[in-house]
Amino acid sequence: MPWQETCPMDERMQFVADYLKEQWAVAQLCRQYGISRKTGYKWIDRYEAEGWPGIREHSRAPHTRPHLTPVAIQARLVQLRMQHPHWAPRKLLHRLATGEPGTAWPAPSTAGDILTRHGLVTTRHRRHRTPPTAEPLRPALQPNAVWATDFKGWFRTQDGTRIEPLTLSDLASRYLLRCQSLPHTTYAAVQPVFVAAFREFGLPAAIRSDNGPPFASVGLGGLSRLAVWWIRLGIRPERIQPGHPEQNGRHERLHRTLKQATARPPRRTSRLQQRAFEQFRQEYNHERPHEALAMQTPAHCYTPSLRSFPRRLPAMEYPGCYQVRQVRSNGEIKWQGRRLFLSEALIGEPVGLLEIENDLWRIEFGPVPLALYHTYTQQCVRL
Repeated sequence: MPWQETCPMDERMQFVADYLKEQWAVAQLCRQYGISRKTGYKWIDRYEAEGWPGIREHSRAPHTRPHLTPVAIQARLVQLRMQHPHWAPRKLLHRLATGEPGTAWPAPSTAGDILTRHGLVTTRHRRHRTPPTAEPLRPALQPNAVWATDFKGWFRTQDGTRIEPLTLSDLASRYLLRCQSLPHTTYAAVQPVFVAAFREFGLPAAIRSDNGPPFASVGLGGLSRLAVWWIRLGIRPERIQPGHPEQNGRHERLHRTLKQATARPPRRTSRLQQRAFEQFRQEYNHERPHEALAMQTPAHCYTPSLRSFPRRLPAMEYPGCYQVRQVRSNGEIKWQGRRLFLSEALIGEPVGLLEIENDLWRIEFGPVPLALYHTYTQQCVRL
């Protein structure tokens, strides 16, 4: 009969005991127990070699592991991970291979297993993300084509001080231009940070942001004072669609890394927190390899803009076919004997009006269309 699964050890012992009686041939015993002759001879050979302990089930684990990563290699990987707790296996291996190119380092998947065994990997739940919009924003194909800016989200330092970290990065090279701790998010607090960045790195072609203040407003064209200032400098504001942070995904991914490295836990004072931001910016730009940059650092891929920050704002110019009006101190313009309110963000700025059809005028500020005004119905429709 076959082995009884409930107690295979007893069946094997009985099989060997019957064999030792020498009353049956091995083939007959195997038929009686319902096993193959190969299996029967295996237990007989084990008994003759090791005695009764030999018929026990042996471990199936291999006696040797020739492909096991050497302990010294594992130690180097763990040590570097502890120095950079938020670096992924590819980045760690790239740093190790750069320093010791002749060493046989493990594959990224093996390195991940090693870090997991040492308790250096925190499992996080994946979230379902909204797919990107079908209308792509301006592509960031070269440095300074598009910069991205945002607030990481306020938090308090250990002494209770509330800070608002403002970040500014170049999307093409991932270079972190600024990471500045601010007391609030007003135009007066934010503008000096951009002035310092423009003086150091020059002017980009466009700056991408979300729809919150101080980057945007609910006024015509979504313009804020900060966006108006950008336009005067020849910078095109770009705003992602509301509720679609994935349209600024590169910058959002930077925020996650920044939070892991500098805000868990927060520093004792705002000054120490800013020092942590600067240390992170130095490492992120000059030491941390980036997979999207073929494991190069952002500093290796970034070059400052050729457009320097001007001492004075350039004059806003319109073609000769435009009618130009100055926005008054109350945000209005006077047009054909009527007062039209546009936006307080445009106070003191010139706007252009272009007749596109009979009695239909388009109001613009630089490259940004603001509204359509019909002189017959005296209606102003925002764009």
